[in-house]
Amino acid sequence: MAGLLMLGLSACADTLDTRVTRFQSQLPAPQGQTFAVVADDPSLAGGIEFGQYAKIVAGELTKKGYTEAVTPDAANLIVRFSYGVDKGRVHVRSTGMRDPFWGPWYGPGFRRGGFYGGGFYGRPYMMGGWGYGWYDPWFDQGVESYTVYTSGISVKIDDKSANKRVFEGKAEAASASNKLTWLVPNLVEAFFTGFPGNSGETLRITVAPEKTTVKGPAK
Repeated sequence: MAGLLMLGLSACADTLDTRVTRFQSQLPAPQGQTFAVVADDPSLAGGIEFGQYAKIVAGELTKKGYTEAVTPDAANLIVRFSYGVDKGRVHVRSTGMRDPFWGPWYGPGFRRGGFYGGGFYGRPYMMGGWGYGWYDPWFDQGVESYTVYTSGISVKIDDKSANKRVFEGKAEAASASNKLTWLVPNLVEAFFTGFPGNSGETLRITVAPEKTTVKGPAK
């Protein structure tokens, strides 16, 4: 993790390193099964932004062979989706020193404003490529400062006919971007890579970094 951070601070990130954990119990195979994506957080329900991300989740499930229902009432499977990003934390690091923040995935879950204990708290969130750091000339002795945002998504699937949960999982990441419009789609992509996966397995999956545009002088 420390090596990935240093690579990101040296220039621009090559990948977004995402941790994906999934659990399943008798998830129905995609044989005529229909689904509907709903907001796991009631405050997101009916929002235009949530609707945009829900379409991405629905698209991934459709690729896996499931069929989207017209309404949740008509669906066999209810997919509860949530996302979020915290306010970020500024870190200062001497060149060559390891930042303790970048320990093995910064603890069991996102704390304030993030994913923890199976749900998201605070406003919705998202994320981008590894450690886009910058050098602050106010510091000397090769000291760098950077802001780290933690973000993630949560997906839970309930089987209405069996009246029980059959799948749940999350994708988590840390980066210097807090742009939901870029982060959520990439976290969703990572989450559905190899879906549904092996129950209880945690994987590290990388996706492309956020692209930046360098503008020249106006003419």
